[in-house]
Amino acid sequence: MRIFVTGGTGFIGGVVVRRLRERLEDVVALVRRPAAAAGLEGLGATLLEGDLDDAGALRRGVEGADAVIHGAAVFRVGIPKAERERVHTINVAGTERVLDAAIEAGVPRIVYVSTVNVFGNTHGRVVDEAYHRDLAAGFLSCYDQTKYLAHVAAEERIARGAPIIIVQPGGVYGPGDHSDIGSQIDKARQGKLPFLAFGSTGMVMVHVEDVAAGIVLALDKGALGRTYILGGEVTTLKRVVGTAAELAGKKPPRLTMPGWAVKAGIPFGPVLARVMDTEPNLRELVKAADGVTYWASDRRAREELGYAPRDLRTGLQELVAAAR
Repeated sequence: MRIFVTGGTGFIGGVVVRRLRERLEDVVALVRRPAAAAGLEGLGATLLEGDLDDAGALRRGVEGADAVIHGAAVFRVGIPKAERERVHTINVAGTERVLDAAIEAGVPRIVYVSTVNVFGNTHGRVVDEAYHRDLAAGFLSCYDQTKYLAHVAAEERIARGAPIIIVQPGGVYGPGDHSDIGSQIDKARQGKLPFLAFGSTGMVMVHVEDVAAGIVLALDKGALGRTYILGGEVTTLKRVVGTAAELAGKKPPRLTMPGWAVKAGIPFGPVLARVMDTEPNLRELVKAADGVTYWASDRRAREELGYAPRDLRTGLQELVAAAR
């Protein structure tokens, strides 16, 4: 098949492209800077220079495509207010442009990569695809809001008959993860994480290889108009960090920074962010992490797609071994 992919230079997208090329699919990847996408070119993907606001590039990408996988997005929590408009442009408007270009071109299968973050704070519940958040409670972050709006945009197009399949990954980890959580896992593995903040944050953690496999399964087997959670193990940040340290033979962080202490440091966000290795908007970070759970069940994907993610301990053991 000829498959047009956005987000191919990203953490998840790169693994998706590799898996598609391993089965000899004809992959066309949208990239902003071809010089920075040598890895994709080395896999045999065709590079198409352009961005999500480049209507001409999108038309060329979807023209004649048998499928589209839209995974491009900004994943950052705790960003300054000055960057919110850019995130909205990429995550919301960019999604609408890609989906509309694919629909107009008559692409028969479109996979949109959403997130379990769309559910917001599940308040200790493990929810499924039928769950709807309480919008009156507001959004937890700019990322949360923009991915929710993009998810709704995909659902609206499905309601009008568009051949879209939505996948919702949980918290993704693995080699090459440069997110805040990835940084904490890496420091715990090295025994260099001095303290843990937001250890009670609830996540459903999934290895990047399993998410990529789930996306390809949705492409192959997903029912049009259907949504699939691509989760893994329901857990907490404290357990993730502690397991990574244990498997590497290191001691987990001895100190825990309570939520009230982080809140007290909000006025000094940019300074504390350097110490904590996080984004500078601590107010947003606290709101999105302190006592929040992002728990969801992947039962549908297991039953309908044959999705079979590895358990957290196995995945972290592989990550630790690969980093040695």
